[in-house]
Amino acid sequence: MTGREDGPVLMLAHGFGCDQNLWRLAVPALAEDFRLVLFDYVGSGRSDLSAWSEERYGSLDGYARDVLDICAELDLKDVVFVGHSVSAMVGVLAAAAAPERFASLVMVCPSPCYIDDEGYRGGFSADDIDELLESLDSNYLGWSATMAPVIMGNPDRPELGEELTSSFCATDPDIARVFARTTFLTDSRDDLKTVQVPTLLLECAQDVIAPREVGTYVRAAIPGSRLVTLDATGHCPQLSAPEATASAIAAFVRGAR
Repeated sequence: MTGREDGPVLMLAHGFGCDQNLWRLAVPALAEDFRLVLFDYVGSGRSDLSAWSEERYGSLDGYARDVLDICAELDLKDVVFVGHSVSAMVGVLAAAAAPERFASLVMVCPSPCYIDDEGYRGGFSADDIDELLESLDSNYLGWSATMAPVIMGNPDRPELGEELTSSFCATDPDIARVFARTTFLTDSRDDLKTVQVPTLLLECAQDVIAPREVGTYVRAAIPGSRLVTLDATGHCPQLSAPEATASAIAAFVRGAR
């Protein structure tokens, strides 16, 4: 926990293959006005790996339970949950399970379903995802070195891709395989109907993982939600455009109160 002691509480949740460190460039600006809660899901970062089980973390519900466990332990109320990538859907599940804990949601590069469907573009065909998961299963480190720069985008800033590669490679391969299947095979579109709190959607102008059609879909699925397109490239704007990301989050939270 860091930031302003009496500020509104922002819980910053990381996505697949990452940990709380991915927020570090946005933290200084947010810490001026907000109380920040950063954490690593079980199986990620510096968490206790012995607490991980495939049974619990084979679905997004297990990650939502991590969020609710933290809220209960710290007795957090009126939380603004900021979820990156798959964590955006984790936040939806957590808010539905314990609405008394959450004031609003910020969904950074969200995707409720990565696989194309009739009338829906998720960005990948079922065969694409099968191939991705097969490659990950057979050679996780090689997959990480290839995919992380693609996910990050910004080829003119190779250090960003290198950081994401390092984060992926630091994750236990067996845990990463389960998290990847949970991420890429889950269809959370129906869960969007449960959102009852003010919601901000942040998308990037170019994002191969969550194309802009996804942002439009989520905006339509959550009545009253606000969609902001950042002048940023890639799937991790908290690294590639931290100032713009922090500014959009701060403006939304102030306006929602």
